[in-house]
Amino acid sequence: MIESTNPQPRPSDRIAGLTGEARKLQTRLCRLTGQAIADYGMIDEGDTIMVCLSGGKDSYGLLDILLLLQSRAPISYNIVAVNLDQKQPGFPAHVLPEYLSKLGVPFRIETRDTYSTVKRVIPEGETMCSLCSRLRRAILYQVATELGATKIALGHHREDILETFVLNMLYNGALKTMPPKLGSDDGRHVVIRPLAYVPESDLAAYAEARRFPIIPCDLCGSQEHLKRKVVKSLLGTWEQESPGCLDSMLAALGNVAPSHLLDRALYDFQALEPERETGRPTEAIHPASLQSLKSSSR
Repeated sequence: MIESTNPQPRPSDRIAGLTGEARKLQTRLCRLTGQAIADYGMIDEGDTIMVCLSGGKDSYGLLDILLLLQSRAPISYNIVAVNLDQKQPGFPAHVLPEYLSKLGVPFRIETRDTYSTVKRVIPEGETMCSLCSRLRRAILYQVATELGATKIALGHHREDILETFVLNMLYNGALKTMPPKLGSDDGRHVVIRPLAYVPESDLAAYAEARRFPIIPCDLCGSQEHLKRKVVKSLLGTWEQESPGCLDSMLAALGNVAPSHLLDRALYDFQALEPERETGRPTEAIHPASLQSLKSSSR
């Protein structure tokens, strides 16, 4: 069931009370988010966007900016907020319904006790994030189908994308990350990440300026030794020592040269041979023949 108790507030309500610096920040967030949406064709006419709201700064910021852009966009689309209450101990279940009701945004709170499932399956002390994420994703896909949502919007920002890239490179031997737009394995859903270009620090500052009712993200227990935290610290050090390097890294993910990597599935290295002066490729020299030439020249 979708709930909404009040008329949706005017866009000006999201500007009222903001300082000059906060308004500049809001403008920058809108620009970066709008650019990512345009670059990757994230939103189309008539879309129903299911915004996944966790209660953290990123998803609050995502919802707020999408509502602002909705009021200015040349196309028409709908927004519905969805929160998955996983029954984590201490989760303040009243916060999001109260916030969304006051905001006047259609929303749905989906309650599933995945926390008990994860605690039962994962041994004490081991990382719960992977299983928790898979369960959450399956439920959100189901809810999107029930709501008729055409896009599922997640609040992943620039650092999330870069951390995932470095994690995969260092620990999984793969050059891949969270793409700004992704189709589900069964082809029934499209996931979008409108905050792909947005720095995490901007979202933190915006959350403070807008006074979002933040829900702590460590309710399931702090797991200090997660590799992602190590990589986050590493990226923070790089940015501190070389300001602008994270923007450069993000740009690099969209500026790939397959012939300068090692993936034989992306580039046919076997067929690459030098060209004659006529412009025609020369005949490839077999390694055994090359060794024979070297021996005969001695």
